[in-house]
Amino acid sequence: MEWEPRDSMELNEQKKEYSAVTRNCFEWVEAVITSIVVVVLLFTFLFRVVNVNGQSMEDTIHNEDKVLLTNLFYEPENGDVVVISRAQHFEEPIIKRVIATEGQTLKIDFNTGDVYVDGVLLNEPYIKTPTTNNEGGEVPEVIPEGYVFVMGDNRGNSLDSRSEQIGLIDKRNIIGKAQYIVFPFDRIGGIG
Repeated sequence: MEWEPRDSMELNEQKKEYSAVTRNCFEWVEAVITSIVVVVLLFTFLFRVVNVNGQSMEDTIHNEDKVLLTNLFYEPENGDVVVISRAQHFEEPIIKRVIATEGQTLKIDFNTGDVYVDGVLLNEPYIKTPTTNNEGGEVPEVIPEGYVFVMGDNRGNSLDSRSEQIGLIDKRNIIGKAQYIVFPFDRIGGIG
């Protein structure tokens, strides 16, 4: 073994320590950047947060609630709460509940407020008021392929598929399914 001066040995130890600290810093920065990229990708392709404007979904969802929705490989089903893009006549996305999907029969008794899908009376514990007003639109007997019929839970205060302004919703204009209320914090929870 070759003899090294003491200063040289101390210098080598300092280099090793500096190298370890530098490596740890780079690993930490790499982990943070990777985490940020993963979160951005998740919220771009899998999740999205949408602000609710209006009272048409009360008492399920309130005005100014923020909801988390999923949109990857989503196919609308009866009872789902969905966010619909502005591509279909709206200035901003709207949120409604799917009542009937393509191929299903739909009947609304505006005298009693009863809604029937495929001849079966819907159990709708989530509605604030019954469906007793027709907004002037035509309620189809059979939902055509590629479309869904939606209504707000606050039926007396909802512009939805009953209206000529909105009508049936093209499934391609559904952004995704609302899963959770994420704000305000006292209302955090799943959407049923």
